[in-house]
Amino acid sequence: MDEASHTYLLFGQRFRSDIALPELGPELARDSRRDDTTAIVIRRGAVPEDGTQVGPQIGPFSHAAPDALWLRIPNIARYLVQGGNRVTYAPEPGIDDDSVRVFLLGSCIGTLLLQRGQLVLHGNAFAIGDGCALCVGPSGAGKSTLAARMMQRGHPVIADDVCPIDAEGRAIPGMARMKLWQDTADRLAIDTSRLRRIRPGLAKYDLPMGETFHAQPLPVRAIYVLSPWNRETFAVKELSGLAKFQALRDNTYRFRFLKGMALGPGHMRQCGDLAARVPVAELHRPRQGFDIDGLVDAIRDDFVRRNVLA
Repeated sequence: MDEASHTYLLFGQRFRSDIALPELGPELARDSRRDDTTAIVIRRGAVPEDGTQVGPQIGPFSHAAPDALWLRIPNIARYLVQGGNRVTYAPEPGIDDDSVRVFLLGSCIGTLLLQRGQLVLHGNAFAIGDGCALCVGPSGAGKSTLAARMMQRGHPVIADDVCPIDAEGRAIPGMARMKLWQDTADRLAIDTSRLRRIRPGLAKYDLPMGETFHAQPLPVRAIYVLSPWNRETFAVKELSGLAKFQALRDNTYRFRFLKGMALGPGHMRQCGDLAARVPVAELHRPRQGFDIDGLVDAIRDDFVRRNVLA
């Protein structure tokens, strides 16, 4: 790695990158005495144009083999994630760094964590009392809106979108920023005029969390699967047995990648361990109107019922 490399700490791991990653916050101070041989390396380099050189196709623009993932984002870049310790990226001519970083910091980092044996869920985690709630669900269920509103109401956010859980059942802190679409920002009265777009031409913004970011792991006290429905009330439905396991599997980050890299058996054990440790529930919310404060209150009330709040 050359002298111009940038060093960061993310998800408890040291990263060395030849491209600046401002979304990760301040760079770590350079220390020539520190051994960086264990750092995860991100650098520009040669990535095969044809993913079949890496492994079988697992999706429209992805190929995988044990411990390796090839990913092409049309008109943006090709990425090769290997061994849980390096990402090589090859941008398309003339593409901007912001667009390259969007996928580096999402799919590629999530894949690295999977390769390193982490259980990674696709959701948001925020502190309540002495633990945290983790909310998962399909796109459009309201995860980011909920996390942003929780932050506004004084609950520090631990992770947004990529949420790794350690062997002790704790959520590991991610990036100290949240990605918000313009309509979500409008709903929550968040001024985006001074916020950075995550990439040019996209009405999605980086919202720095500042002091509202929780930088230490917290035990997951409950997992909620957000599920809009056509009723006017909120309801919590406890899951048990196989349904708990299935909910975790269905909301694993980039499950197709995980399966393609032959990481399924370990992942099944992790899901089983977490399901045995943490309650999992479906949280139904009215589809119409999106009463965000009602949703926040429903989660807080359920935490009280579980005697989680101090």
